[in-house]
Amino acid sequence: MAWLEAKQIAEAILDGFDRHYRLFRAVTADARLHFEQADWSALQRCARERIGFYDCRVGETVAVLRREFRLRSADDNLWRRVKVEYSRLLPQHRQPELAETFYNSVFCRLFDRHYYNNAYIFVWPMLSTEHLEAEVPIFRPYYPDRHGFESVIADILSDMDFALPFRHRRRDVRNLMHAIRARFPRNRARAQNFQLAVLVTPFFRNKAAYIIGKAINGAQQIPFALPVLNDEHGGLYVDALLTGADELADVFSFSRAYFMVDTAVPAAIVDFLRPLMPHKTKAELYTSIGLQKFGKAEFYRDFLKHLRYSSDQFVVAPGIRGMVMCVFTLPSFPFVFKVIKDRFTPPKEMTRAQVMAKYRLVKLHDRVGRMADSWEYSHVAFPRVRFSDELITMLRQDCTGSVTMDGDQVVVSHLYIERRLSPLNLYLASADDDDIVHAAQEYGDAIKQLAAANIFPGDFLFKNFGVTRQGRVVFYDYDELCYLSECRFRDIPEPPFPEMEMASEPWYTAGPADVFPEEFETFLLTESRFRKAFRARHADIFDPAWWRARQAAIEAGRVEDVFPYPEERRFGRPAAPSAAPSLMARAPAEPLAPSP
Repeated sequence: MAWLEAKQIAEAILDGFDRHYRLFRAVTADARLHFEQADWSALQRCARERIGFYDCRVGETVAVLRREFRLRSADDNLWRRVKVEYSRLLPQHRQPELAETFYNSVFCRLFDRHYYNNAYIFVWPMLSTEHLEAEVPIFRPYYPDRHGFESVIADILSDMDFALPFRHRRRDVRNLMHAIRARFPRNRARAQNFQLAVLVTPFFRNKAAYIIGKAINGAQQIPFALPVLNDEHGGLYVDALLTGADELADVFSFSRAYFMVDTAVPAAIVDFLRPLMPHKTKAELYTSIGLQKFGKAEFYRDFLKHLRYSSDQFVVAPGIRGMVMCVFTLPSFPFVFKVIKDRFTPPKEMTRAQVMAKYRLVKLHDRVGRMADSWEYSHVAFPRVRFSDELITMLRQDCTGSVTMDGDQVVVSHLYIERRLSPLNLYLASADDDDIVHAAQEYGDAIKQLAAANIFPGDFLFKNFGVTRQGRVVFYDYDELCYLSECRFRDIPEPPFPEMEMASEPWYTAGPADVFPEEFETFLLTESRFRKAFRARHADIFDPAWWRARQAAIEAGRVEDVFPYPEERRFGRPAAPSAAPSLMARAPAEPLAPSP
């Protein structure tokens, strides 16, 4: 009977999702062990591998459906029933929103775009997760007014259940008390029910574990985070106190790697985080904890809703047009849409597959707060009436292999969507002296932190970097990107004859991997105020020896720390235990950890 087959298909799809989330949680839970063992390479490897889990499980489930049910074409009546039967399986599920997205992915892998509507897939969610709770509470309440702040802080650290001790717990508590008093001077009108709510599970990323919570003072909620580091001598310490929505948003930035946080009910975690970072969308918060596939689905729902309640047109993105990508935007929506061109403007010599591989590299790599994450979509339909004539002309000229006009729709077969930034070249065009100094500092910091993560941007032009709402400079054009370790940094040789320095062509030859940092200043720093500010702060970037030293550190397994919070927020690393002086003596030669 058709209803029985529909029920069996629905159960097979949910089995595929349950297997996915079971494996996802298992590798996520391993983050705690890797953190406690200071096995940073294992933690980063797990984070990279976890990104591919979803597509693997979707592929496995599609293969099961084709083998067990011999599915070849979409039967309208059957698949309407399958969706109904699947919906009946979800009310008691702990991850219903993720399971709906998994169903969509399986269906879209099986059938044509013609069926991508709410009759067959979950374009809109069937179940609300607003009040979905875990069996075990996701946060603990603490009451400083009853037990004293120092005692409560000690309890918070103990309740995280780390296998390693906090080596200088009294120092950690003292540092936190000093920071709290400095930021929040005692108010005589104390609240009647002041409390701290702290998530029971730490958020792991690279070499740090973040304790996330909020201080509740009447109607006011103040978010906070405590980064916990492993001193690699068998003990932990609290590195900083981060407070406020902006500081927490920097930790959860779209330009950083995804967190590893083990939870049976991700909706409850996101529900806890949303009021703490009002500028972050639900899609961004799900993505930040490694559930980027649901983040994509939720983003698309936000996008469809925005289209319905807006009337402006998609336009060519402002700034210098790229040689590899066509970029457009909707002025009322804070994102950009990027489509790979059919042919690349000379001197670019690469293939479409190579461009896609660069974006994949960025997705898997530690982005150290300096590379924009992107959502990748296939077969996206836009309303034709919302596209400007200039944009249609550009797409017809440069992207016919990816863009088709289908009646009243513009269908893009493959595109990337990123948070919209202010291009650095446009930012500098209207910058005052203080802005220029800030941009010079940030631009140099971005280059250095990318180098610390073994990333060489390739193309340092200002148009390839953007400025975030918080004023951070972030790299977002990846077609020339490569690993720093693949480059050959050379000094410019002395000319055979002095007059050759004045020639229009260089007297030296360059191979494909050769880089001459001494040339950067000539080609990049053409504006005098920016050149002066940059030279005062980052002159070492023009020195080939500086780049070779970075390569040597990478080859030795030593990567510089890159913290997602200001240096002035740090309490400082405690002294290593006196019982192990030999470890201190060997410290410079030991592999350093990846960025927290």
